[in-house]
Amino acid sequence: MREIRRQLLHTLIVLAVLCAAGTIGYMTVEGWNFLDSLYMTIITLATIGYGETNPLDTSGRIFTIVLIVGGIGVMTYIFTNIGELLMQGGLREAFRRLRMQDKIEKMSGHFIVCGASRPGLSVCEELAKTNRPFVLVVLEDEEVKKYMKQDWCAVAGDASTSAVLAAAGIGRASGIFCALSNDKDNAFIAITARGLNQAVKIITVQNEHDAEMRDKLQRAGADIVINPSHIGGLRMASEMVRPATVQFLDSMLRGQGSGARFEDIEAGAGADGRELAEFKGADRKGALVVAVRQPGENAYELNPLPGQKLKKGDILVALGTPDQLKALAARLA
Repeated sequence: MREIRRQLLHTLIVLAVLCAAGTIGYMTVEGWNFLDSLYMTIITLATIGYGETNPLDTSGRIFTIVLIVGGIGVMTYIFTNIGELLMQGGLREAFRRLRMQDKIEKMSGHFIVCGASRPGLSVCEELAKTNRPFVLVVLEDEEVKKYMKQDWCAVAGDASTSAVLAAAGIGRASGIFCALSNDKDNAFIAITARGLNQAVKIITVQNEHDAEMRDKLQRAGADIVINPSHIGGLRMASEMVRPATVQFLDSMLRGQGSGARFEDIEAGAGADGRELAEFKGADRKGALVVAVRQPGENAYELNPLPGQKLKKGDILVALGTPDQLKALAARLA
């Protein structure tokens, strides 16, 4: 993007300098006004051949010859640059970048994923599958082009700096994932993000097997610290002792299209005082409510009874397809 901008700017500067030189030349040599001089310069460079704006004397004709000869080379250079941009898709990419930046500026309540590591890309894939807006922060500009092809929003730069996080919309984001391969870098991102948005939820990866690292990351501002090695070990044990359950959960996380999902849904004013039986879904086609958590509580009530009264702010853990979950959320609003 920077190279395209530089090339376009250079082309426009060359064109502006040539037009300015021709205009000043006619004003000086012929004594014409600004508009007549600019008009004569444009039709001369464009080789339109409309004729002279005013009669030219000998010095004016000599200047016109110089302008035409010099202008041919400059205009060839300009059109060559424009042609290269068109042939290489540079202008198309520039417009796509502008649309993406406009989309990022309009985002609110979105997520920021820092790092195109394996955990980071897995987060992006899940967010994309569930139609949640997000911005991926990568280090190099070439990576932005790669992920733009997947219709992802991305920005390039050091994710631990305020400027890059601001470009990703940290002030309007609801959550940020720190998924770099270095825990110190993740800690710096958490510190910067917390300073820019006190309310943002921060989840970070812990790569080092250091007993103190988890505490360090939490002190840096992380709300949740995930250790992939620990989770990987639990997964291996689960594959051995409860394979059917693991396969069922995998079918939800990796399923395409209408694959089932677990989802947190908050009960709104429309559900306040109503019985869970109206929403639970066990006896109808729709998302199934498997647990309920009341406001201010950490414990979940598993398999709640149909007659349980809901309150505004209750968190319902529901299982269903994306469409079923969306319909349930609308009914609970």
